[in-house]
Amino acid sequence: MKGWGVYIVVALGVFAYKAMTTADRDETGAIVGGGTVDAFELQVGDCFDDVDSFGDEVSSLPGVPCSEPHDNETYAVFEVDLPEYPGDEAMGAMANEECLDRFAGFVGKDYESSELDIFPMYPSDQSWKQSDREVICAIYDMNYEKLVGSVEGSAR
Repeated sequence: MKGWGVYIVVALGVFAYKAMTTADRDETGAIVGGGTVDAFELQVGDCFDDVDSFGDEVSSLPGVPCSEPHDNETYAVFEVDLPEYPGDEAMGAMANEECLDRFAGFVGKDYESSELDIFPMYPSDQSWKQSDREVICAIYDMNYEKLVGSVEGSAR
Protein backbone atom coordinates (compact mmCIF):
# COMPACT_ATOMS: atom_id res chain seq x y z
CA MET A 1 0.00 0.00 0.00
CA LYS A 2 2.80 2.43 0.84
CA GLY A 3 4.23 2.04 -2.69
CA TRP A 4 1.02 3.38 -4.24
CA GLY A 5 1.31 6.58 -2.25
CA VAL A 6 4.67 7.32 -3.86
CA TYR A 7 3.27 6.73 -7.36
CA ILE A 8 0.31 8.99 -6.67
CA VAL A 9 2.56 11.78 -5.35
CA VAL A 10 4.87 11.47 -8.39
CA ALA A 11 1.91 11.48 -10.80
CA LEU A 12 0.44 14.57 -9.13
CA GLY A 13 3.85 16.25 -9.26
CA VAL A 14 4.22 15.56 -12.98
CA PHE A 15 0.68 16.83 -13.62
CA ALA A 16 1.30 20.00 -11.57
CA TYR A 17 4.63 20.66 -13.33
CA LYS A 18 3.04 20.25 -16.75
CA ALA A 19 0.12 22.50 -15.79
CA MET A 20 2.51 25.19 -14.51
CA THR A 21 4.78 25.12 -17.58
CA THR A 22 2.13 24.83 -20.30
CA ALA A 23 1.19 28.05 -22.11
CA ASP A 24 -2.14 29.52 -21.01
CA ARG A 25 -4.83 30.13 -23.64
CA ASP A 26 -7.92 32.31 -23.43
CA GLU A 27 -11.42 31.31 -24.53
CA THR A 28 -10.55 32.10 -28.18
CA GLY A 29 -7.50 29.82 -28.04
CA ALA A 30 -4.92 32.64 -28.12
CA ILE A 31 -1.82 32.25 -25.97
CA VAL A 32 -2.11 34.72 -23.08
CA GLY A 33 0.56 33.31 -20.78
CA GLY A 34 3.96 32.03 -21.85
CA GLY A 35 4.91 28.39 -21.49
CA THR A 36 5.42 25.19 -23.41
CA VAL A 37 3.23 24.46 -26.43
CA ASP A 38 3.12 20.95 -27.87
CA ALA A 39 4.21 21.17 -31.51
CA PHE A 40 1.10 19.19 -32.50
CA GLU A 41 -1.12 21.78 -30.79
CA LEU A 42 0.20 24.89 -32.55
CA GLN A 43 -2.58 26.97 -34.07
CA VAL A 44 -2.61 29.73 -36.64
CA GLY A 45 -1.76 32.93 -34.79
CA ASP A 46 0.35 31.25 -32.10
CA CYS A 47 3.59 33.07 -31.39
CA PHE A 48 6.66 31.28 -30.10
CA ASP A 49 10.36 31.72 -29.51
CA ASP A 50 13.21 29.75 -31.01
CA VAL A 51 14.60 26.81 -29.12
CA ASP A 52 18.33 26.33 -28.56
CA SER A 53 18.46 23.54 -31.11
CA PHE A 54 15.70 22.62 -33.52
CA GLY A 55 17.45 19.40 -34.59
CA ASP A 56 15.48 16.82 -36.52
CA GLU A 57 12.54 16.45 -34.15
CA VAL A 58 10.64 19.22 -32.37
CA SER A 59 8.04 18.11 -29.86
CA SER A 60 7.38 21.37 -28.02
CA LEU A 61 8.09 25.07 -28.36
CA PRO A 62 8.16 28.05 -25.99
CA GLY A 63 4.80 29.74 -26.58
CA VAL A 64 4.58 33.50 -26.04
CA PRO A 65 1.64 35.92 -26.17
CA CYS A 66 1.92 37.76 -29.51
CA SER A 67 1.74 41.09 -27.65
CA GLU A 68 5.19 40.29 -26.19
CA PRO A 69 8.43 40.18 -28.22
CA HIS A 70 8.74 36.81 -29.96
CA ASP A 71 10.73 35.11 -32.71
CA ASN A 72 8.02 33.41 -34.78
CA GLU A 73 4.30 33.33 -35.54
CA THR A 74 2.36 30.38 -36.91
CA TYR A 75 0.49 31.49 -40.03
CA ALA A 76 -0.73 28.21 -41.51
CA VAL A 77 -1.24 24.62 -40.42
CA PHE A 78 -2.27 21.89 -42.86
CA GLU A 79 -2.25 18.15 -43.35
CA VAL A 80 -0.18 16.42 -46.03
CA ASP A 81 -2.27 14.07 -48.16
CA LEU A 82 0.24 11.61 -49.59
CA PRO A 83 0.07 7.81 -49.62
CA GLU A 84 3.66 7.44 -48.34
CA TYR A 85 6.56 9.50 -47.08
CA PRO A 86 8.26 11.11 -50.12
CA GLY A 87 11.69 11.51 -48.51
CA ASP A 88 13.18 14.38 -46.54
CA GLU A 89 14.17 16.52 -49.52
CA ALA A 90 10.81 16.18 -51.30
CA MET A 91 8.87 16.74 -48.06
CA GLY A 92 10.90 19.87 -47.32
CA ALA A 93 10.39 21.24 -50.84
CA MET A 94 6.63 20.54 -50.75
CA ALA A 95 6.24 22.12 -47.29
CA ASN A 96 8.22 25.19 -48.37
CA GLU A 97 6.14 25.63 -51.55
CA GLU A 98 2.82 25.21 -49.73
CA CYS A 99 3.88 27.65 -46.99
CA LEU A 100 4.93 30.19 -49.65
CA ASP A 101 1.49 29.83 -51.28
CA ARG A 102 -0.17 30.76 -47.97
CA PHE A 103 2.16 33.68 -47.11
CA ALA A 104 0.50 36.62 -48.90
CA GLY A 105 -2.96 35.61 -47.69
CA PHE A 106 -1.83 35.96 -44.09
CA VAL A 107 0.63 38.87 -44.27
CA GLY A 108 -1.12 40.91 -46.94
CA LYS A 109 2.03 41.30 -49.02
CA ASP A 110 3.83 39.02 -51.45
CA TYR A 111 6.78 37.06 -50.09
CA GLU A 112 9.40 38.52 -52.46
CA SER A 113 8.83 42.12 -51.32
CA SER A 114 8.33 41.29 -47.64
CA GLU A 115 10.79 41.78 -44.79
CA LEU A 116 9.54 38.50 -43.34
CA ASP A 117 10.74 34.99 -44.02
CA ILE A 118 9.22 31.56 -43.53
CA PHE A 119 10.14 28.54 -41.48
CA PRO A 120 8.20 25.39 -42.43
CA MET A 121 8.11 22.54 -39.91
CA TYR A 122 7.11 19.24 -41.47
CA PRO A 123 7.01 15.51 -40.72
CA SER A 124 10.21 13.51 -40.67
CA ASP A 125 10.34 9.91 -41.81
CA GLN A 126 10.26 8.87 -38.14
CA SER A 127 7.24 11.01 -37.22
CA TRP A 128 5.46 9.98 -40.46
CA LYS A 129 5.60 6.38 -39.21
CA GLN A 130 3.72 7.62 -36.12
CA SER A 131 0.93 9.14 -38.28
CA ASP A 132 2.30 12.71 -38.30
CA ARG A 133 1.01 14.46 -41.44
CA GLU A 134 0.99 18.06 -40.23
CA VAL A 135 2.95 20.96 -41.72
CA ILE A 136 3.30 24.13 -39.67
CA CYS A 137 4.20 27.35 -41.44
CA ALA A 138 5.91 29.90 -39.22
CA ILE A 139 7.02 33.40 -40.07
CA TYR A 140 9.89 35.47 -38.69
CA ASP A 141 11.75 38.73 -39.35
CA MET A 142 14.54 38.04 -41.85
CA ASN A 143 16.86 40.37 -39.88
CA TYR A 144 16.18 38.27 -36.77
CA GLU A 145 14.50 41.17 -35.01
CA LYS A 146 11.86 40.20 -32.47
CA LEU A 147 8.28 40.55 -33.67
CA VAL A 148 5.78 42.37 -31.46
CA GLY A 149 2.12 41.83 -32.19
CA SER A 150 0.75 39.67 -34.95
CA VAL A 151 2.00 40.10 -38.51
CA GLU A 152 -1.39 39.06 -39.85
CA GLY A 153 -2.49 41.70 -42.37
CA SER A 154 0.56 43.83 -41.55
CA ALA A 155 1.83 44.04 -45.16
CA ARG A 156 5.39 43.84 -43.79
